Formats: sequence, C-alpha cells, structure tokens
Amino acid sequence: MARRTLSVAAALAAALTTSSLVMHPTEAAASPPGSKDVTAVLFEWKFASVAKECTTTLGPAGYGYVQVSPPAEHIQGSQWWTSYQPVSYKIAGRLGDRAAFQSMVNTCHAAGVKVVVDTVVNHMAAGNGTGTGGSSYTKYDYPGLYSSYDFDDCTAQISNYQDRWNVQHCELVGLADLDTGEDYVRGALAKYMNDLLSLGVDGFRIDAAKHIDTADLANIKSRLSNPNAYWKQEVIHGSGEAVQPGEYTRNGDVQEFRYAYDLKRVFNNENLAYLKNYGEGWGYLSSSSAGVFVDNHDTERNGSTLSYKDNANYTLANVFMLAWPYGAPDINSGYEFTDHDAGPPNGGTVNACWQNGWKCQHNWPEIKSMVAFRNATRGQAVTDWWDNGGDAIAFGRGSKGFVAINHESGSLSRTYQTSLPAGTYCNVQNNSTVTVNSAGQLTATLGANTALAVYAGKSSC
Repeated sequence: MARRTLSVAAALAAALTTSSLVMHPTEAAASPPGSKDVTAVLFEWKFASVAKECTTTLGPAGYGYVQVSPPAEHIQGSQWWTSYQPVSYKIAGRLGDRAAFQSMVNTCHAAGVKVVVDTVVNHMAAGNGTGTGGSSYTKYDYPGLYSSYDFDDCTAQISNYQDRWNVQHCELVGLADLDTGEDYVRGALAKYMNDLLSLGVDGFRIDAAKHIDTADLANIKSRLSNPNAYWKQEVIHGSGEAVQPGEYTRNGDVQEFRYAYDLKRVFNNENLAYLKNYGEGWGYLSSSSAGVFVDNHDTERNGSTLSYKDNANYTLANVFMLAWPYGAPDINSGYEFTDHDAGPPNGGTVNACWQNGWKCQHNWPEIKSMVAFRNATRGQAVTDWWDNGGDAIAFGRGSKGFVAINHESGSLSRTYQTSLPAGTYCNVQNNSTVTVNSAGQLTATLGANTALAVYAGKSSC
C-alpha cells in the first residue's frame, strides 16, 4: 500500500488547505467555465449565511463563484482546522446539514453564482471520538467507510520535501493518509464528490493535492458524473522540491502560491513598476491553468502573504489582481483573529458584514467594484502601461478599461494615455466621474495609497 503523510499541526494550518479546479482531461484553463472567473472564498461561513450573501452581494457584484469550507462530517472542536479532519462523508459539519447545503446551492445558483466546495481527499481525522454528525471513529478506522487497509503504509509524519515518496505517502501533520492508489479508496472519494455534484455543486478545491499523486487525482476525476466540473488544486510551490505544481495542470487549475508570495514582497518592500510583466514573465504557471490569490486562510495566518492586517497594501494588491489578466482570482473573505487556531465567530453565522469580527473582504468597496471591472475587460490584453519607476503604475485593458494605482506616500496628479473611447466614466474606486478626451487622455489626481478604475459601460456612479 502506498502511504501519504501530512504533518498534522503545522500542516493543518499551512498545508491543510489546497485548492484547484479541473475542467478538461487535458490542461485546463485557469479561468473557470463561463464569463465570470472571480471566486469569493467565504471561509468558515455557515451555508445559510453563504446563501444570503449570494443573493445580496455576490450575484449583484458579478462574482462567478463562491467557495465554501469543507461540508463533510469532521472532528468536534471550535478551531477552524477541525473542518479539515473528516470523519465521514456525510454532509454534517458545523456549517450546516444536507438540507442547508442544498438550499445554499439552489439560492446561489438563482443569484447567478456557481458553487465550489473545498474538498478534503488526502486524509481522514487523527485521534478518536464522535464526529459532528454522530459517527464514531478512531484513527485508521472509520466504520462503514475505511479501515486500516485503506491507508498508506507510512505512519510517520512527512519529513522530507525533497523525497516524493515521503511527501505523498507519509502523514501530513499526523493525519491518517488515504492510499489513493487503491481502487476502493478512489471509488469512495468519487462517490463523495458525485454526491456533491448531485446536489448541484459546480466544482472542487482539492485540499493538499500536493500530497496525492497527480495520476491518482486524474483517476478519481475520471469517475465523476461530471468529469468537466471545475477543479482547482492546492499545490504549494517549493523551490527544488520533489513535487512541483506543473505536474497537476493536466487535471485542472493549480493554485499559484508564488503569485501571492511575490505580491507581498513587491507591495511591502519593492516597486510596483516591477509588475509590468507579472505572471508567466516571472516563471509562474501558464495563466490558463493558474488560480491566484492575495491570501488564503493558511497564508494569512502563517504570514507568508499579505492579509487584512496590512490595510492599504492588502486592498491595493487585490485591486491589482482583479485588474491584471493573469489566472483566475480568489478573494479570501474571513474573520479577524489573534489566535491562529480560532474558529469562526458565532459558529460561522454572519448576521452582517463588518460585525462580530467578520472582515468580508469580498464586500470591501474597493475590491467588490473591481469584480465588474474584471468581467467587463475579460479577454483584453494589457495596453498603455505607465510607471514612474517606483510605486505608481497605470495600465489599460484594451479599449474596455483603465486602472491607475498610486502606492506612493504622496498624491499624484498626471494625464494618462488610454485606449478608451472619449466620454465620461465612473471611477469605481471612489464613485467620482472622470473624463476621457478625444485623444484618449484622462487627467486625474490620486491620493496616496489609492487607485482609479474605469471601464466601458460604467459612465455614471
């Protein structure tokens, strides 16, 4: 038996989140199917709260997808990472039961928003006890689902990322590592995912995909009732490591962690002018198979990326990501924390954004307004790049849109050359109007750490 190992303490917070969507049996496009490729990741939101948000915010703003936290029955406990320790594949986690999940999918679809599920397929829970849905379990024994024969032979924690076998057959943070080379295990995982598809789910984020052989994932995907369901995989890049993200693009999208790491460095310590060829020019995955983000629930906790705690740097990085045509963007939307293990406020119920610790980054005006900008400029190349050699940049998206970002410490006034038709436009960053003259020029003053974004079809604020 092959054995997969996840480190259980650090990996739970750092490796227990993996996401990638698969669309085609060959290399998949990073842009999810459809005309709207932005995903709001509502981390640890209850399904009833997700449903409400799809109706009130996500649909109207133009989000194409919402990603929900793992719905399967898991170990008990208030910490967020308990969601990543499944006990069974019943939809019986703390975020809602099967009926709540089904209602959420239907409500989001009615709002024009597709649903992606964070899916834990690499491992089962450690320890023993009773799960959130009443199922009893002990490590390596999950009655009616798996027994000791279904797990990898390596029962030590992953210790050497230069060794492919160790990474993909030992245990991530001490969690019971499923032998995904086994036919029975593949079938059980496909059955769980097919159950989700039967409820209307549109795609999957594959947690800890790096710890599963890409061929195993391809086999599981081939068993799905909809093998073209969106599929994005969490494969964290590590320089010189045995397992690399590019191995997984044949299955679907792969999360490009370098994108987020480098954005932090550029926005904190370097010059925005360096972003002129951001993406493939920096050695990243092909844009057509990259999932990108400024932060996710792991990285905002381990400090490897920007987070809501970085204020304007974080906001502007999200504005840039949504304006820049590389990959398919995730907007992380979580909650305030000082304890890195702390679970969601109110057990995941969100009564209102910006209350009880809920940060609702997907609903920040500067970020939310860029979703419509991205949809309106889809398919347009970067044009009219300008920078000051430092922290002020501007660029167009063909004749459909134009963005300027001033990350300098003082205000900036200048005239920009655009490819926009003459007319009046709404700067969606602050709801002011700007004018483009017959020569395609736009004159504006941007305060320190602010941006301007205009696009065709949005003439009034």
